[in-house]
Amino acid sequence: MDTLPPILLGLIGSLAAGTLTAVGAVPVLFGHIPSRATRDLSLGFAAGVMLAASFFSLIIPALDAAETLFDNGAAPAAIVCVAILLGMGAVALMNEKLPHEHFRSGREGPEAESLRRVWLFIFAITIHNFPEGLAVGVGFGSGGMEGGLPIAIGIGLQNAPEGLAVAVSLLGEGYPRLRAWAIAALTGMVEPIGGLLGAGIITLSEPLLPWGLAFAAGAMLYVISHEIIPETHRSGHQNKATLGLSIGLVLMLFLDVWLG
Repeated sequence: MDTLPPILLGLIGSLAAGTLTAVGAVPVLFGHIPSRATRDLSLGFAAGVMLAASFFSLIIPALDAAETLFDNGAAPAAIVCVAILLGMGAVALMNEKLPHEHFRSGREGPEAESLRRVWLFIFAITIHNFPEGLAVGVGFGSGGMEGGLPIAIGIGLQNAPEGLAVAVSLLGEGYPRLRAWAIAALTGMVEPIGGLLGAGIITLSEPLLPWGLAFAAGAMLYVISHEIIPETHRSGHQNKATLGLSIGLVLMLFLDVWLG
């Protein structure tokens, strides 16, 4: 695998991570749907994984990369801070401009009455999953297997509970089991697009490395704060969600140190 080009590694890694979305949704095919508390714990775990990946696999390497381009001073920190804010702002703009619908709070963004409800869900999950694929691609594009593998494993682990959450929410809207699973699986296929884009940009231009790493981190941080954590706290399971976040964070930290 080390002999493969970084762009191909980014595509394969993000495809594997996205595929676990379909794996996570499999229980709906057999009628075994976990309780809301279990789903909130799983989503909390997803948030913890993403939070750790943002800092340990993206922001810290971004600072290191910026320091190799500039002498000691404020420039490396300023670049990373600006890129984080740009990443958060980009996803916030997508969240505002694309017609989509959250599972609980209802429709947001421009009115789009002609779109079927299923496409509103897909738009929402696209906003959610694209930054994750971008992060995997940037990891492989900047550091090869060592840089990308911990992120790909972490994102894959948190994609499984996300896939289940999507499928269960669609079941609640009256979709048949097979169709709910298929749509959840399809949402994970957005990640290879982000992975290919992230790896390609970083591979083509080394000065963009700290910008790309920190941008991907900012995009993920926005998703954590705006989408995942509020969803886990809606039904009174904050303690379980926080436990899941803690486990996900330390597990991702362990994987990053062990594999990276």
